[in-house]
Amino acid sequence: MATIKIKQTKSRIGAPEDQKRTLDALGLRKMNRVVEHEATPAILGMVNKVRHLVTVIK
Repeated sequence: MATIKIKQTKSRIGAPEDQKRTLDALGLRKMNRVVEHEATPAILGMVNKVRHLVTVIK
């Protein structure tokens, strides 16, 4: 499967608790960090949930 790189571009301060948990589950704990994941439906759903806080790098 293809891999995607996800970068947190906006702060988690002020975000709802479930979005903070989603960022933690993706491995994004600080601003401007980049993580790499397989493009599975579960990962894509998590990215979609916090799409306003992250950027997907292909």
